[in-house]
Amino acid sequence: MPRSALRRRAAAGRRIAAAVAATAAAVAGLGAAAAPPHHSANNGGWASSAWLGSSTGTGGTTLAAVRASINASTGAAAGLTGAGVGVALIDTGVAPVAGLPAAQIVNGPDLSFESQDPDLRYLDTYGHGTHMAGIIVGNDPSTGTVGLAPKAKLTSIKVGTANGAVDVSQMIAAIDWVVAHRNDDPANPIRVINISYGTGGTPNSWTDPVQFAVEQAWMKGVVVVAAAGNEGNGDIVVSDPASDPAVIAVAASTTKGTASPADDDFASFTTIGGSNRSVDFVAPGESIVSLADPGSNVDLTYPSAKVGTTLLRGSGSSQAAAVTSAAVALLLQARPTLTPDQVKTVLNTSASFVSGLAMTRNIRALNLGAALTSQNLYATGWNKSSGTGKLDDARGSSRLVRDNVALSGDNSVWGPLNTTTWSQRSAATTSWSGGTWMGYRVAGDNWSGTSWASKTWAAATWTGTPWNGATTWTDPDWTGHYWSGHYWSGHYWSGHYWSSDDWATASWK
Repeated sequence: MPRSALRRRAAAGRRIAAAVAATAAAVAGLGAAAAPPHHSANNGGWASSAWLGSSTGTGGTTLAAVRASINASTGAAAGLTGAGVGVALIDTGVAPVAGLPAAQIVNGPDLSFESQDPDLRYLDTYGHGTHMAGIIVGNDPSTGTVGLAPKAKLTSIKVGTANGAVDVSQMIAAIDWVVAHRNDDPANPIRVINISYGTGGTPNSWTDPVQFAVEQAWMKGVVVVAAAGNEGNGDIVVSDPASDPAVIAVAASTTKGTASPADDDFASFTTIGGSNRSVDFVAPGESIVSLADPGSNVDLTYPSAKVGTTLLRGSGSSQAAAVTSAAVALLLQARPTLTPDQVKTVLNTSASFVSGLAMTRNIRALNLGAALTSQNLYATGWNKSSGTGKLDDARGSSRLVRDNVALSGDNSVWGPLNTTTWSQRSAATTSWSGGTWMGYRVAGDNWSGTSWASKTWAAATWTGTPWNGATTWTDPDWTGHYWSGHYWSGHYWSGHYWSSDDWATASWK
């Protein structure tokens, strides 16, 4: 590897570690009064449960084992790489680790709060997005670990920070952006969106803006895969937006260390669905070995999850969603004319029989090999959302906090948002114009080549008024300080913004 690339990656690792240190310092300063609550079901946040070992053994479940488990190692599936298929990863960003080939990565807009710091922009300070990206397109030269769809083109849209802070308005804007730019690369059109995230609320499906956003993607030809949640087998309420009947909702399975799905079952931590909707199927999600992000929140908090120096074990319906998104990319490479409804149908009807609780609930396991030849192409109808509901209903108890004031009401992180107006513009694919979303300047206007990735969407300074009305988004502490070793001289950004649902303790056990 060129020395310049090594230096860039080392510098990125130092910046990421410094961001995590700053977050920890800010959290410690919040005090008991600001301690986030833990909810028994449907926590907002990235849908992973643990970064530790499991019944699969201390080595975890390798991606080669995952490929065998979903029947993608033999026959026609064995030669598939995802080439020609774009996958959008709406997550916490990706880090320039050696296991993520720059040729397979595109940075879409960074819509996170960290976008206002040039040292953090696009980088994965949490560690979640890098793990998901490794499952999909990874190619780690030191271990030979290869993602399930290594030649797919992955577009990273960063929305989460080192402490996981994100609002549903940022997620909606990210989905809108993917729909608007899905055909920017004609050789690799975006056909799949991976959402390993769940909001904190259980809104009405017929008005929910988040569900409206994913439905627009679905109706415009993009398959949406969403994680069911990680509240345990006693939880039968699937997280939003996996709760939308249009998307593919995935729960995590334990493979029990075997290639055959016959002994698979729900992983103990996964939400199993059945109340607001059933999950579509299970996919491997326990102790999945994928790429580590040195210096990130996860990397520093869970050292025992490391496998060597470049890999990390992670468990959750997040991982199951990423496995499924990669499988969909392989399926679309082989059968590019399939619509999202047809993709969902062939995957559901070709899934493998399993055991235990999943069997009793008539939930089966992802089987790509069988889906490649399935002719069950019928489409089922579903009730659509109007998108005009309240953002607060989607947020539920998961709220961002700026300077001790929670985000609430009909407000995005950039300013007021009328969901009726937004839903009309989202449906018409006009909510974005260049780098403005619903009239707010949130990103630059076009693609550039200035990042480690092959292409990057330009950044912009936010100038909107925050929800507490106290100051503008332009914060000198975001841009006026610099990184030095493992400490940020200001660490102000992480003290300003926090998520009241505390994903780090509620979802990353």
